[in-house]
Amino acid sequence: MTTSQELQQIRILVQAAAAACVDKKGEEIRILELDPIDSGLSDFFLVTSATNDRQAIAISDEIEHRLKKEFGVLPNSVEGRRKGDWILLDYVDFVVHVFLTERRAFYDIERLRKSARPLTPAEFDAELKAALAEKTLAARSKVSAKTKKAAAHSKPKAASGPAAKKAAKKSAVVRKTAASKPKPVVKKVAAKKSAPKKSTAKKSAAKKSSKKKS
Repeated sequence: MTTSQELQQIRILVQAAAAACVDKKGEEIRILELDPIDSGLSDFFLVTSATNDRQAIAISDEIEHRLKKEFGVLPNSVEGRRKGDWILLDYVDFVVHVFLTERRAFYDIERLRKSARPLTPAEFDAELKAALAEKTLAARSKVSAKTKKAAAHSKPKAASGPAAKKAAKKSAVVRKTAASKPKPVVKKVAAKKSAPKKSTAKKSAAKKSSKKKS
């Protein structure tokens, strides 16, 4: 049974093969997502049309070259390349069919696979991007959850037991004692005003009075 990770890798290969068809001007490109019940070994069919045998060969060559260069993947078997009217590239997990237009109409492979879900390359790309985005989001959420869990485990646990209770009680007594101590009263010393000596003033007045009498 194909796992979700393997299926995603297969989708990436199919996407690259479809892009090669587009670059070589393949027509009516369709990706058939096969029903697992009657699909056998393959998960997808990639079907495209060519206007002549030379174009059909060029499309199949480009698919084979691109998958080998970008992913190191070779077809399990290749059929019909010599005639060029129906070239089949078997990659086991998906199969590429390159038809001449009249041959495709004759065999009508899409009709034979009624249970398959047909997709255009654009629709297939959109679904693949959505699946990759969902996977990335799930991975980030998983990492975030692990980080939070690790942080929670690394926090120091509050002390418990008789010793901790005794220490807490002692700390409370110290705080209470400190709060109940009277604050020191700071006495303000008023600056003494220098007053004139009364005896000196009286002597000066007596001297002035004696001078006037004389």
